Amino acid sequence: MRRKIIPYHPKLKELARQLRNNSTKSEIRLWQYLKGKQMMGYDFHRQKPLLEYIADFYCYELELVIELDGYTHYFEEAVEKDEIKQKALEEVELTVMRFADVEVMHDINNVLRTIENYILDRGKYTPGPSQEGRNGDQHQSTGKRPLNQRRFKRKFPS
Repeated sequence: MRRKIIPYHPKLKELARQLRNNSTKSEIRLWQYLKGKQMMGYDFHRQKPLLEYIADFYCYELELVIELDGYTHYFEEAVEKDEIKQKALEEVELTVMRFADVEVMHDINNVLRTIENYILDRGKYTPGPSQEGRNGDQHQSTGKRPLNQRRFKRKFPS
């Protein structure tokens, strides 16, 4: 699948870097489950510039933006800005999922289940060939058996 390029304002790159270095507790917590292709093998980025905005988390393959809303997002002005941001992202065919910080901090399993269900409902999840036909004891993100269950070929000196 060819990657769709979504332009962004160049000045956002430095701001995104600063935001990554000053993450909220809920962003850090969710990132622990998204980084390194842990979410069903998909590559997520955090604090990703898109258009005139910075998304908390973004996955190219899924065309998915995940936004975490802290208490400031409940003020009327912030709600309006969030709606404008979401509409702009949806206009370039991205899906935006929103979670409250408190959900991430106190109900992370439900947040992860919601993301997994989105992936499954989209029909985008297809396990790699190395996972098919196995008894399911391999690592979810790598598709490999744990080291203690792998068979290694011995090399003998010639």
